[in-house]
Amino acid sequence: MFQNDPHLLITDLPGYSPDISRLLSMMNYARFTTLQEVKDLTMEQLDFVAEEGGNSIGALLLHVAAVEYAYQVSTFEERELSQDELRIWGPALNLGDEGRAAIRGHDLDYYIERLNEIRNRTFDLFRSVTDEWLYIELPFWYNQHANHYFMWFHVFEDEISHRGQIRLIRKKMPHVLS
Repeated sequence: MFQNDPHLLITDLPGYSPDISRLLSMMNYARFTTLQEVKDLTMEQLDFVAEEGGNSIGALLLHVAAVEYAYQVSTFEERELSQDELRIWGPALNLGDEGRAAIRGHDLDYYIERLNEIRNRTFDLFRSVTDEWLYIELPFWYNQHANHYFMWFHVFEDEISHRGQIRLIRKKMPHVLS
């Protein structure tokens, strides 16, 4: 008899409408695979930058949390990040020199706690809307329009993209780090 991993099911989730359930199921799977990729990494490995101008795995993890937070604010609160929020999340959103300087010296638990904190808030926020909310269209990216569904698809699509970068960084780690 087969035992199915719940991460492999795109299905209804208790307390959420059908389309939101499917979106959250996909986000759950993306997060599950991201966490599998970083499991057991040390602080030194999380801070490793493979090439000049590159990002560390830790910075990418915090970036994933920051993007999700920014979309919470944008889509649920319908506002831009405040100056206080930018002080907290700016280095992770911007990455680059700013991120390399600010995001280092944390263990894996730190990043997982940030990811979980933001994801738990996402799940709470999605309880407040219906499937119809997903299809509301708003101005987005350079005079385009997108609906909330696409915007939240982009949140986990961005995570998947950065998970690919994490895999490449791991391959470039010196043997003593990997």
